[in-house]
Amino acid sequence: MVHSPHGKVRIGVGLVGARSLPELGTEFDELLDALDTSAVDSLWLADIVTKSVVDPTVGSTWAAARTRRIKVGTGVTVLPGRNPMLLAAELATLAVLAPKRILPVFGLRAAVPADRQYYPVPGHIAAVFEESLTVLRRLLTEDSVTHHGEFFTLDDASVVPRPDRPLDLWLGGRAPAGLRRAGRFGDGWLASFLTPAETAHARTVIEAAARDAGRTIDDDHYGTNVWVAPPGADPDAALRVATLQRPDADPRDLIGIGWEHTAELIRRYVDGGLTKFVVRPTEPVADWAGFLDQFSTELGPLESG
Repeated sequence: MVHSPHGKVRIGVGLVGARSLPELGTEFDELLDALDTSAVDSLWLADIVTKSVVDPTVGSTWAAARTRRIKVGTGVTVLPGRNPMLLAAELATLAVLAPKRILPVFGLRAAVPADRQYYPVPGHIAAVFEESLTVLRRLLTEDSVTHHGEFFTLDDASVVPRPDRPLDLWLGGRAPAGLRRAGRFGDGWLASFLTPAETAHARTVIEAAARDAGRTIDDDHYGTNVWVAPPGADPDAALRVATLQRPDADPRDLIGIGWEHTAELIRRYVDGGLTKFVVRPTEPVADWAGFLDQFSTELGPLESG
């Protein structure tokens, strides 16, 4: 067990690529069934239009309906280019149907350059993101919203039904501007491809930005994606992916090679102030039940609380 002064350590599973496109639905159901009988408490879905993945909004709906206890997060949903009003209605309904199980995380732009054409933005992307998030949050928390902004106009708008407990809206991002934005606007932060030392520094930047904005972020609302090349996976291919993402960093500070190394990385992240983790396999998983058994055996003991 890993203890953190910042709160409970929780480790979820992220789905990225499918074994084969024709069997995507079968594999997703296999994963959900295995998750629902496991000790894992959350599943995270990526927003990658041009790869064989489950769309995060549709997939969250399917996962919440098929399971009874699994929390479902998006890591991350691209917000600029989506209609924040309709997205608020979708999230509100999901949160009512699956209370305390919907965990949205939003990002500025698609991770894959080829995907960016799918999110047309009517202005500077950072400005659109911030106004979209403002509109989204207001619709999820207020009975009536009037908003006349640069990109969106609403008069006496409302979304019903809304959950009794407001959704926490987490943000991704790793550039300095993105970290400051997370402090000004987010309820939490989910990193990706940052080293343990970098996430520790990033937390201080986010906290300072939140203080400057007169806000606070819950102490246990800081997390990161952790990639793992489990036994049988190609470690060299995994390290090459990390190098492409971050040629300036040691790839072994970004990707766990085997379960023992992954556990070591998580401990280092915890030492730097993170408590929430999304473990993503670096390649398609042949047997989800077997993967989750290994996951629970090797990483489950790290959870606390």
